[in-house]
Amino acid sequence: MLEQFFKLKENRTDVKTEVMAGITTFMTMAYILAVNPNILSAAGMDANAVLIATALASFVGTALMALLANYPFALAPGMGLNAYFAFTVVLGKGYSWQIALLAVFVEGLIFIVLSLTNVREAIFNAIPMTLKSAVSVGIGLFIAFIGLQNAKIIINDDTTLLTYQKFAGEEFSTVGITALLALIGILITAVLLIKNVKGGILFGILITWVLGMICELAGLYVPNPDAGWFSVIPHAIVSFDFSAIGNTFGQVFKADFASVKILDFIVIMFSFLFVDLFDTLGTLIGVSSKANMLDKDGKLPRIRGALLADAVATSIGAIFGTSTTTTYVESAAGVTEGGRTGLTAIVTGLLFLLALIFSPLFLTIPSFATAPALVIVGFYMMGSVAKIDFNDMTDAIPAFLCIIAMPLAYSISEGIAIGVISWTVISLISGKAREKKVSVLMYILTVLFILKYIFL
Repeated sequence: MLEQFFKLKENRTDVKTEVMAGITTFMTMAYILAVNPNILSAAGMDANAVLIATALASFVGTALMALLANYPFALAPGMGLNAYFAFTVVLGKGYSWQIALLAVFVEGLIFIVLSLTNVREAIFNAIPMTLKSAVSVGIGLFIAFIGLQNAKIIINDDTTLLTYQKFAGEEFSTVGITALLALIGILITAVLLIKNVKGGILFGILITWVLGMICELAGLYVPNPDAGWFSVIPHAIVSFDFSAIGNTFGQVFKADFASVKILDFIVIMFSFLFVDLFDTLGTLIGVSSKANMLDKDGKLPRIRGALLADAVATSIGAIFGTSTTTTYVESAAGVTEGGRTGLTAIVTGLLFLLALIFSPLFLTIPSFATAPALVIVGFYMMGSVAKIDFNDMTDAIPAFLCIIAMPLAYSISEGIAIGVISWTVISLISGKAREKKVSVLMYILTVLFILKYIFL
């Protein structure tokens, strides 16, 4: 049955290889179960509900990828997109998390329509490769910056706006301990990845967490719930109480749409759409290239099914109560282990479902333990900077503006807008619009972003 459905022999693989690949993929991306509730709870969402929604969305999305495309790619709420959701849309712009979920839900519906046609690929091809790479790098910096802030390594300062945590004198207290533990966690995670330890990011989180427990038992880390410092020692391991999902499930349909201007909502939704577009397509092409799945023309067979799975998972994930669900670059870990079919994805999805009963354990993991994961994921995304041609200033300057705007403006969408506007305008004024093949779509996007700054 498995052979007939997943075509294992045709893809030169077997059940054992696919199962091991699925476990490997889960190990490398299971950190999202700790990180996503941590990030979205900052937007006022119930952390337990977000964890359940994260596991369910990951299971559904990954299963759809297996059934619709027979690829070994796994899906989960995307890093960067969850940060945009919490820190830009909710905390930055002041919208409710229900409105943000509605934007994600609508984005998914639009992607479903686009995925059933060739429009999604056409949009992808219209955007210059330079900006695609710059968006990835900018998001990487933004994610790493959030990690450093969550761990209190970088803190607010009245004189310079930002500074580093002091590790000596009276200022070194519980806050200083968390910053120090996060730094140790980054080093540990780095060594694990250099040593090619499978699930290095997840192990980095767990080791940092254990060190935190030791510090709490030794009295170095003192829990203070009023100050936001909670005990890092778990009081339960498993739970079969999933009632918390009621705090987020279906809330997307209870959003007070009257409280937001339609143009504002379109901008928010389009930002999710834009980032998700590049994140998904870039990951699909990158991972499939590593697995030699691209045809002789460099195209991915059955890409429509893969894109449809991603789109449907996004809308379903919003109903569960989480930010945009997207294809994960960590799928490359499973591919490296030999995963070639949807059976790998099915195994990964089932493990996400199984993780639900361990929710008390994941919810106890502190932000200083997940911070190393954010910094390392940011590092991975920085790799795209090598694809930017810094000898061509027509490309390089807009790319730089896009990259630097994201962490400094604390907004992914602002970086995207500045990148699109600067690339189009510089190409036009410098007389290189024809050489750069600036598309009609890029002109339209530029005008829309300029109007955003004028009227919003």
